[in-house]
Amino acid sequence: MELGLKSRVVMITGPAKGMGEAVTLAFAAEGCRLALVGRDLDAIEPVAAKVRALGAEAIVIPCDITDGAHCAGAAERTLAAFGRIDVLVNVAGGSGPVGKTGWETTREEFDEIVELNMAGCFNTMSAVMPTFIDQRYGKVVNVGGTFGMRGRAGRMAYSASKWGLRGITKSFALEAGPYNVNVNCVAPGMVEGPRFRGKVVPEMARRLGITEEEAAERHAADYALRRVSTGEDVAKACLFLASDAARQITGVDLPVDGGWASL
Repeated sequence: MELGLKSRVVMITGPAKGMGEAVTLAFAAEGCRLALVGRDLDAIEPVAAKVRALGAEAIVIPCDITDGAHCAGAAERTLAAFGRIDVLVNVAGGSGPVGKTGWETTREEFDEIVELNMAGCFNTMSAVMPTFIDQRYGKVVNVGGTFGMRGRAGRMAYSASKWGLRGITKSFALEAGPYNVNVNCVAPGMVEGPRFRGKVVPEMARRLGITEEEAAERHAADYALRRVSTGEDVAKACLFLASDAARQITGVDLPVDGGWASL
């Protein structure tokens, strides 16, 4: 299927770490012009170099997405560089405390992850929406999570933040739809990568007294397809929802989890 994304201007938050790099390189391979937005410039610059090696354009914009003024500035810099913005992909986010019950979670831990995962997306969406409305075209793809569709013991704060992101996504979709703007959410399950291997798997192994490899296998066994998703799986879903192949799809949660959240 020809997705027709060549030369589209795409702002991507969290473009460098974990699935963020896979998402970024997938859009680059489609010939998009990219604005890579985030705080960790040392991590983003090597990914920008890979984008340019693929023959695509990329600019790097420092931005703290929890700061609305920073996000407005990032949108302005993208417009100054490329003349328009067609797509916003919100990958940036955090995992919050792992293995803590709701009553063990501190207010500071709760506030921090809600601020990042919910307010961060709200800020970037608010920053690009005037442009989308003016040009009567725009695509927003928020990266949520399946724990925001079914909940998860030991992940209350993260689950709450991703449930909230779903509400933000659906409300923006209803409000922006009359202006030909699609707003959707991709909901990965566990994704193979540094966070899964460095945080989630070791915590489960410690809690159950098993090896890390056994813990990883237990995670995979939860899914109908018996495998953990990859960053590339998530990237392909983002490409689809950012394209005009999905022109009649808005306000949806698309699980990319091998069959867990909706089965």
